[in-house]
Amino acid sequence: MKCPPALPPLVRRVRRIASRAVRPAVVALVLCCVVSCGGRRTRADALSAAAPEPAVFRSVRPPAGCSGEERAAYMRTHYWDRFDFADTLFLSRADTLEMLRAFAAYVAQYVRPDDPAPIDMLMRRASASRPMFEYFWMLAERVLRDPNSPLRSDELYIPVLRAALASPWLDRWERIRPEHELRLALRNRVGQPASDFRYRLASGAEGTLYGIRAEYTLLYFANPDCPMCRRLSGELLASPLLNELTERGTLCVLAVYPDADLSAWRARRDGMPAAWIDACDPRGVILGGELYDLRAIPSLYLLDREKCVLVKDSASVPEIERAIDRRS
Repeated sequence: MKCPPALPPLVRRVRRIASRAVRPAVVALVLCCVVSCGGRRTRADALSAAAPEPAVFRSVRPPAGCSGEERAAYMRTHYWDRFDFADTLFLSRADTLEMLRAFAAYVAQYVRPDDPAPIDMLMRRASASRPMFEYFWMLAERVLRDPNSPLRSDELYIPVLRAALASPWLDRWERIRPEHELRLALRNRVGQPASDFRYRLASGAEGTLYGIRAEYTLLYFANPDCPMCRRLSGELLASPLLNELTERGTLCVLAVYPDADLSAWRARRDGMPAAWIDACDPRGVILGGELYDLRAIPSLYLLDREKCVLVKDSASVPEIERAIDRRS
């Protein structure tokens, strides 16, 4: 699991790219992550635990003879047609694990991060009542926002937050959280310029993200005491592609320790490769100013020459490699 960074005061954070590949293992992994990592407990959670005969949702089947693309297009629109969004009594008997499985399968199989329209349509249908909307918000939060979910995606969670703010069910105090989360989700999106910041080296020298001159910059937020960070560092070093690009100067890895307490960073500086820029955030602007939505670390951002985001908040070396390969 990802390691949570030290958080600035008065900021409530919740724990957080959809894959086109359809593998039961992916959905199972989502369930393992999002269920074990918790999340807000809803009335539906409590009631479903006591229900003697849980209600189970079954998605529609595509028409016979559909090709792969036709099947995907049909299911993208009709997956939830059997679900009665007006039946709030269903929530008292719902098998939430099965609903999480159904939601994760829908995202993994039929929803693309570059086309969030199906999620927007789903949340509009769920807005029929407050209990129904809160239930589907919970499902979306665990699958699309939890940092340990393999299907987490800000691009797909943005329409969920917008639907929450557009719904009539939240008072002004309840709107604070989705408003805050939406502001963060809209920062550093794929295709947009990354937020610049000043970093400091162990020598005391300082630089800026935009001062790096390379075809690609791999912005790597990490903590030396985080086991997942050490594992990801090993995977980065084991990548022939990334090593070759680093040696040629095509790729620059900027490893940034984002926390305010610099003692751990100073004590473990020898853990970073000499070819990387090993830096800290001495002024605490990354977390304090919420320049980046670091719900958990490690976190990778791949940037192009102009510092536009190619990959956002990933912990997958293969995803970074694929993004570079697509541009080769």
